[in-house]
Amino acid sequence: MPRPVILVVDDDPGVRESFRLILEDHYDVLDVPDGPQALETVRASQVDLVLLDIRLPEMDGIEVLERIKTIDDGVEVILVTAVKTVRTAVAAMKLGAFDYLTKPFEEDELLQLVRRALERAVAFLRAELARTMASEEIVGQHPAMQKLRRMIAQVAPTTATVLVSGQSGTGKELIARAIHAQGPRRDKPFVAVNPAAIVESLIESELFGHERGAFTGAHARKLGKFELAQGGTLFLDEIGTLKAELQAKLLRVLQEREIERVGGTRSIKIDVRVVAATNVDLKEAMRAGSFREDLYYRLNVVPIEVPPLSERFTDVPLLVDHFVRRYTREFNKRVDGLSHEALTALKEYRWPGNVRELQNVIERCVVLAEDPLVELNDLPLDVLLPEHRLKVRRAERLPLKQASEQFERQVVLRIMERVKGNQSEAARILGVHRNSLKRMLARWKSS
Repeated sequence: MPRPVILVVDDDPGVRESFRLILEDHYDVLDVPDGPQALETVRASQVDLVLLDIRLPEMDGIEVLERIKTIDDGVEVILVTAVKTVRTAVAAMKLGAFDYLTKPFEEDELLQLVRRALERAVAFLRAELARTMASEEIVGQHPAMQKLRRMIAQVAPTTATVLVSGQSGTGKELIARAIHAQGPRRDKPFVAVNPAAIVESLIESELFGHERGAFTGAHARKLGKFELAQGGTLFLDEIGTLKAELQAKLLRVLQEREIERVGGTRSIKIDVRVVAATNVDLKEAMRAGSFREDLYYRLNVVPIEVPPLSERFTDVPLLVDHFVRRYTREFNKRVDGLSHEALTALKEYRWPGNVRELQNVIERCVVLAEDPLVELNDLPLDVLLPEHRLKVRRAERLPLKQASEQFERQVVLRIMERVKGNQSEAARILGVHRNSLKRMLARWKSS
């Protein structure tokens, strides 16, 4: 892993050498005597931290700081001066300086300050990476997806509570992560919780935490998801599964901005943005009496609807390319893409599992691929034969013998998949001898 790069800017050669002697065992150190050379170095090199003297020839440190931040806002800057004044400190902090260092300084003081500044630089890079990745993961050019991206950009800078609705597998958590990554809380925690996946008796503890001895098995204090998300974003998935009692407690938390741990006796203030998601119609749930109306309106400040994949088939090729690139990198395999026939089959499939199902199909195809191009018969039979309807390759002319062979092959492979490759069991179900089945499989493998 490359070492962090620190740029020392000071017109005194002795000072620059002192910094180098202290820092070079831990970091790569560059040094320049003035502001113009500092700016050129930041433009031309990967610099993580600048130790910047206030008094410089040509332009002072405050001006250099301001220009560095316009070049790369991710570069941390520590100002160095012989005289620390409140006015200068305030000006520096407004312009984005990490901190001040006053001459003369102790070696440990410098190293500690540098270490903290670099930790913030790493956090900034991680946040930028997360924001970029979240944006890149929202794939599609369908008008509904373009509208979705615009809504994310509008709501992300605010603190408004968001309710994301859509079918299972459409990517509701991805939307929540994009909202977090594009907002002012992006360097704070993003915590996701799915109440439907938690034992009912433990949901309250998972959300709000508990004190030691609150119930059998509570051997120590535990922080809940709200406290773990302090300052950041809490994603509540499948919010419609919450029972009435917990709905009431969640409503109070959203109203009062405070929680109380299970078994606790004091309230704890929280600063958390909530993004909730549902794959059921909460309005219908309200009419049925299973979801509180007041909680619905508290959550539904900004509603975002994620379209199912069946409504944006034109995005299937883009999603296929995206997942092929991801899994070829992840599994270090060469897969150039899908054949025209295979891609056509994917576009014609209804995708009841939405983007998640398509992602799983492509991951499987890449894992099992033996050739650079994924062909029609490499696709899972659930895609080739949806709803148990057999499907043969389309063509203007398809001789009966060839159609029969395709029919036979698809049926056999479907059974083989169902029995997880057990040839004896497959032969029994198909009513053929095991040797006949082996010959068929060998023929198809060589064709």
